[in-house]
Amino acid sequence: MNPASDRIERKILLKAPRSQVWRVLANAEAFGQWFGVALEGKRFVAGEWTQGQITYPGYEHLLWNVLVERVEPERVFSFRWHPYAVEPEVDYSQEPTTLVKFELEDMDNGTLLKVTESGFDHIPQTRRLKAFRMDSRGWDEQMSNIEEFLKINTKARLQQSE
Repeated sequence: MNPASDRIERKILLKAPRSQVWRVLANAEAFGQWFGVALEGKRFVAGEWTQGQITYPGYEHLLWNVLVERVEPERVFSFRWHPYAVEPEVDYSQEPTTLVKFELEDMDNGTLLKVTESGFDHIPQTRRLKAFRMDSRGWDEQMSNIEEFLKINTKARLQQSE
C-alpha cells in the first residue's frame, strides 16, 4: 500500500466553534446543503445506509449512497462509499469502498477540520486513478463549500438575533 496513492487528505481552519462545525457535518440535512445532496428528512446513524439524490450540476442523475461508520459527537464522523461512482449503467456494489473520515480539533481561531479518504489501492485498477483524481478535486471544492456554508449561516444567525 502506497500512502500517496491510497489516501487523500485535506485540512481547513474554519472560523467557527467545534459545535457549529459538527452540526453541519453530522446533521444530514445541513450536510446535504453544502455537499450537494438532497437529504431532507434523513439522519446519519452509525451502521446504517444514507441515500439521497445528488444536486450538484451535471450529476443530478446519480444517487449518493453511503454507509455511516462512526458518529462520535464533535470528534469524528465517517462513512464508506464507492468513489467517483458516476456511470449509471455500472454496478459498483461488488467493488471495495473507500473510507471518508472527518475529524474535528479545537484551534485558537476556530476549528480544524481534517478530511481523509482512504482505500484507493483496493479500487479496481481500471478506474482507480480517475477516482482518486476526481475525488481529490472534489474534496478541494467541498472544503470551500463547508467554509462558505458556515459563513452564510453565521451571518444569518447573527441577523436573526438582532
